[in-house]
Amino acid sequence: MFRKLLSFDEAKQTIAKQFPAEPLGVEETPLLQSDGRILAEDVIADMDIPPFDRSTVDGYAVRAENTFGAEENKPARLIVSGTVSIGKLPRTTVKNGEAAEIVTGAPIPEGADAVVMMEYTTRKTETVTVFSAAGKGENIMKAGADIKKGEKILSQGQLLRSREIGVLAAIGKANTKVNTIPCVAVLSTGPELTEPGKKLYPGKIYDINAYTLTAAIMESGGKPNYLGLCPDNIERLHAALTHALDSSDMVVTSGAVSVGPKDVMPKTLDTLGKPGVILSGIAIKPGKPVTVASISGKPVFSLPGHPASALLTFQLFIHPLIQNMSGRKPQKSAAVKAYASMRMFPAKGRRTFVMVKLKRESPERFVAEPVPTAQSGAITMLAKADGFLEIPEDLQFIDAGELVIVKLF
Repeated sequence: MFRKLLSFDEAKQTIAKQFPAEPLGVEETPLLQSDGRILAEDVIADMDIPPFDRSTVDGYAVRAENTFGAEENKPARLIVSGTVSIGKLPRTTVKNGEAAEIVTGAPIPEGADAVVMMEYTTRKTETVTVFSAAGKGENIMKAGADIKKGEKILSQGQLLRSREIGVLAAIGKANTKVNTIPCVAVLSTGPELTEPGKKLYPGKIYDINAYTLTAAIMESGGKPNYLGLCPDNIERLHAALTHALDSSDMVVTSGAVSVGPKDVMPKTLDTLGKPGVILSGIAIKPGKPVTVASISGKPVFSLPGHPASALLTFQLFIHPLIQNMSGRKPQKSAAVKAYASMRMFPAKGRRTFVMVKLKRESPERFVAEPVPTAQSGAITMLAKADGFLEIPEDLQFIDAGELVIVKLF
């Protein structure tokens, strides 16, 4: 039988107290493999970007004063002293009355303080005619204009994507420190289960939970470790859980947590290490049988076998913990306001989560309609639902037309 059922809030508090909300660890990874990882440290630039004054256009590097007053009918004529190429230090100096041909991205040569665009010039042998005056600093990106040496360019906890990786590459980082990705073992129990792809014999069903939970772990920022199916046998289950704990940072199982003779998960968990089971049963619907253990500091979540119930309770309890362990910033679920399409009742004494589909009655009005089936074993509940709403355990009902908050999947 279940131990004393904890309320939804008590269960959340128990889990939070047992498992610290902090990253699992830090590792260094090559920059090309860091997409999607969480930065584990502040990044301070150790150089200016760009590291030198550079031209932003093709044209001629000049002394701005030599172009003052230049216009279509009164151009300035300058002697071309040389050419500046990209990727090389200038070998020419721009003196009074001179100009140097330059391409976009090339360093500004000594003596020059502006660049005239090619479109405003004509070239004849060693002379260039300038038809438009250039102001001091025009068409020049100064050293450090993008990133200054000593500037914090990325912060600990940031998600690394293409833009952030580009910033790290700009300052020459080949490797970066990131938070360790928590490895989460996935184990399904039940003699009725068959792995997808294999022949389905009478009385058997395909294993849904291993696949939905594996995907949910990846969506949460974890690395799944699928360990296959295990029968409801204490010896086999003990061996499978021991292997899961040895090879992973967290274990998620489904099935064998109710009160039937084959529901041996809580008893087995208590034999694996201290403190063992920290909660067995939560006053929620669906998800009452959820069992949580701590084995030598590693969390083990044993979820109900019903697919919709397993996935919902994963989102409620496991998703936030994986995010904490991976160092991801907690994100609130997107939510919308809607009006209940009908009267909805909670299970007596339990926090009730009702799967709903949203219908738009007008541009400003959504209606939340419970999905047709109330069977937690139906995976189509989640496929059909847009989100869910909570009915507190102390509320008698939500009335038709009442304003509710729907948390979106």
